[in-house]
Amino acid sequence: MSATLPPHEAPQSIARLYSDHHGWLVRWLRARLGCSHQAADMAQDTFVRLLLSERKGPPAKGLQQPRPYLATVARRVMIDSFRRHGLEQAYLQALAQQPESYALSPEDKLLMLEALHAVDAMLDGLGRKVKQAFLLSQLQGQGYKEIAASLGVSVSSVTQYVAKASEHCLLFVLESEL
Repeated sequence: MSATLPPHEAPQSIARLYSDHHGWLVRWLRARLGCSHQAADMAQDTFVRLLLSERKGPPAKGLQQPRPYLATVARRVMIDSFRRHGLEQAYLQALAQQPESYALSPEDKLLMLEALHAVDAMLDGLGRKVKQAFLLSQLQGQGYKEIAASLGVSVSSVTQYVAKASEHCLLFVLESEL
């Protein structure tokens, strides 16, 4: 199997997967989510994710068992959706606790949520302490010694965490530009 499909074949494999299994995927999601609208949205998001992943290689070509594969991708879409929703709720709660003089316009709120989603996506896959060290360093301007004390680790560990997170973010940005 080649690493990539010719451009005219790649979408066709996803189109076939879609036509053969979309209805099943919507029913599978509806059973888990309890909402037909949300299930339809997540099914679409699943196929969009497959289309976007075609750039890296043809995941849908030659699948022996497409339904377990679709279920795995759909689970990841659900997890991402729930994480984004939790992030939004935490942000909105933090905004609600601010004095009215700090109130943001709806446009600014949306821009802030988009920025939060971007940072969350960029840091996805990093461990909790690595994320914390990076955010404390970059967003709160804490020194490595302070971070080490608050995380209960050595300064050299903080140095490694921040370096790892920085590399991870750089690779994320470079891959996004492709």
